[in-house]
Amino acid sequence: MFSEEYKRAKESFQHKLESSKAAEKKYTTVSGEIIKPFYSPDDYPADEFLEQINFPGEFPFTRGIHSTGYRGKIWTMRQFAGFGSPEDTNKRFKYLLDHGQTGLSVAFDLPTLMGYDSDAAISKGEVGICGVAISSLDDMETLFKGISLEKVSTSMTINSPAAIIFAFYLAVAEKQGVAFDKLRGTLQNDIIKEYIAQKEYIFPPRPSMRIITDMIEFCSMEVPQWNPISVSGYHIREAGSTAAQELAFTLADGFAYIEACLERGMDIDSFAPRLSFFFNSHLEFFEEVAKFRAARRIYAKRMKEKYKAKNPRSWWMRFHTQTAGCTLTAQQPENNIIRTALQALAAVLGGTQSLHTNSMDETLALPSEKAVKIALRTQQLLAYESGVANTVDPLGGSYYVETLTNQIEEKANEIFDEIESLGGVINAIESGYFQKEIADAAYRYQKELEKKEKYIVGVNEFIEENENLEIPILQVSREVELNHRNKLSELKQSRNKLMVDSCIEEIGIAAKDGKNLMPVLLKAARNYVTLGEMVEELKKQFGIYEESVVF
Repeated sequence: MFSEEYKRAKESFQHKLESSKAAEKKYTTVSGEIIKPFYSPDDYPADEFLEQINFPGEFPFTRGIHSTGYRGKIWTMRQFAGFGSPEDTNKRFKYLLDHGQTGLSVAFDLPTLMGYDSDAAISKGEVGICGVAISSLDDMETLFKGISLEKVSTSMTINSPAAIIFAFYLAVAEKQGVAFDKLRGTLQNDIIKEYIAQKEYIFPPRPSMRIITDMIEFCSMEVPQWNPISVSGYHIREAGSTAAQELAFTLADGFAYIEACLERGMDIDSFAPRLSFFFNSHLEFFEEVAKFRAARRIYAKRMKEKYKAKNPRSWWMRFHTQTAGCTLTAQQPENNIIRTALQALAAVLGGTQSLHTNSMDETLALPSEKAVKIALRTQQLLAYESGVANTVDPLGGSYYVETLTNQIEEKANEIFDEIESLGGVINAIESGYFQKEIADAAYRYQKELEKKEKYIVGVNEFIEENENLEIPILQVSREVELNHRNKLSELKQSRNKLMVDSCIEEIGIAAKDGKNLMPVLLKAARNYVTLGEMVEELKKQFGIYEESVVF
């Protein structure tokens, strides 16, 4: 395929490189993968173009799921927001919408994420601190007051109690007079990654999988435009995984959900088009672009060839991206603006459908309005000034990017085989496989930083002594918790107690009998049964999960 002249020229060039001082240094990605000094046409087989790369919008969608890319529609700018009371976050939502945001993304506080009401003893000191406090339908009504759920797409980042939070959202839609089939948005609802990385689990893995399957089944029939799950690699990467691990673990989780739905008797094309994914965009620029491209290709092949999906939309991997929170530093926090811009650019060049850009002050506190506006403006500058949206997959055909894409796909397939040898995702969780692999990767990177084989500007190099931080910090008043507890107490006293008790009993019966839980959770939400009350009943039926120790 390559001429003798090309071969001689390449051999001569390699000799020059090998005799230079630069040849002595070893270069690796942040994931530890070796980077060659240069890449050329023989690094990837050009005769496999149609099979492996193809044109944008064509199987296996390496170059994107839409033939027109961002020419047809710019990605959704979905800034993650939530703090304090529902009233506080409602104001922030309206601020973001007024400044050009095109979708809402809800961050919940720790008690809500763990299924506790704001008045629980364990919630003390945490109410509204890392997100908005939502304990009941009343809170959800306040959160979206003056915001039409028919006109806005909403993402909610919550997992173990996601079904209950979704029931609150559906009940708000009913009160607004919005039909379920008009609702657009996404629930994270990815419980498997909680056992792997983030650890915000409540119930054991198997009943948790049942709840998620219930939700996917319910949405496929009742809320057809809603994405009932966003399979998340973001937190896996934040915990310290490599790019290939993030990709492989995330897709393995996604395939586990698909198989659970198929076991339920659902047709693959009845739910697959509404599945979505959520990835991290880290700082190793080209590796991240390649990761997104490889993800689409792996997913499309598996959906078509293994699961026999017939609808082309079932082959599409649609994903949201968030820039890497773990790369942000408290030192020289203005540098985080630059880090975020580079990560956002990688996500865009990788073909993301929606994007959240982190704020520069997030290592210090919840983002201030100024920092949030800068983060949003970062996306708008990329979309409307940089020119990167003018053509589809502009890095396609790069010798380096195509080689990286192939390498990440190969590495991911090796990891899939390893998970399969352990008996699948749930068995791998219970054996501690994922946790150990992530811990090993994180340890390797930390040692590289300590040895200064890798640099973090302002942390282990280019350090400023006596640094003066002059960034305004958002602080959540203790009054928020007191007011929220009082409001919840008044709600509990004003409800129909007989109806509340009846709804809780129905939840327990449905959990025992194996019936779809969503209708009874929705009924309970309408009657102002609280998050904590519903979770406690499910704990009685399903138990709680305790993780085994891994060394």
